[in-house]
Amino acid sequence: MDTAPSTQDNTSPPLKASDHLNDGKHHLLLAATGSVATIKIPNIVSALSQHKNLSIRILLTEAAANFLQGQADEQPTLAQIANMRNVEAIYRDADEWRKPWIRGDSILHIESRRWADLMVIAPLSANSLAKIALGMSDNLVSSVVRAWDATGILDQARPGVPLPYEGRKGIMVAPAMNTAMWHHPVTAEHMQRLARDWSVENGGWFEVLRPIEKELACGDTGSGAMHDWKSIVAAIERRLQLTTTNDAGTGMNGKAG
Repeated sequence: MDTAPSTQDNTSPPLKASDHLNDGKHHLLLAATGSVATIKIPNIVSALSQHKNLSIRILLTEAAANFLQGQADEQPTLAQIANMRNVEAIYRDADEWRKPWIRGDSILHIESRRWADLMVIAPLSANSLAKIALGMSDNLVSSVVRAWDATGILDQARPGVPLPYEGRKGIMVAPAMNTAMWHHPVTAEHMQRLARDWSVENGGWFEVLRPIEKELACGDTGSGAMHDWKSIVAAIERRLQLTTTNDAGTGMNGKAG
């Protein structure tokens, strides 16, 4: 795996899902891969910050992290995002290997899967779509997906927290790519895996929020743009059965109420 800089304090304890079994919160694993639509992650997190009973952990591929370096108001730094309400941690590839592993140590991609009630990948790039469809696991995000409990047997519901897909966990994806990439025949093959073969509608574990048509960042106009971020938020709220609360402040103002 890549050994790019970690966003975690090296003194903080590693994630152990068992420590959070009875926290009474819905657990959202929010991931972004290498598409410019990664800049919508702060919007999604901010909109979800109204829910007091929601805990968010963010996964970023190294390509995705390039879009969140504080280069514009809509592209805050990872440190700023980490301080948003409900965000428990941000993980990158290097966090899997913060220290040499020994028997008994937790494994981040496994603990992340165990911890999550729902994983959302928004955006899902063409490259990461291909990796998932082909079963590759060469970074943290794809390793979590590859280690997902496709059987629905290993990961059971926690006390008082219903799972999103008829008693099972699942992965919601929002593909985003250039129009030519979206219409490429290999993309159709990969999408068939997720949207049909592995779909929650067919007893699987994937829900696909299909791209929309608009002017893309590259200047082309056509299909391939990520599903509207507000619609993604609504889909998350529906699947996790989140209800609106009256939290004071907004997500960008920090964790405190």
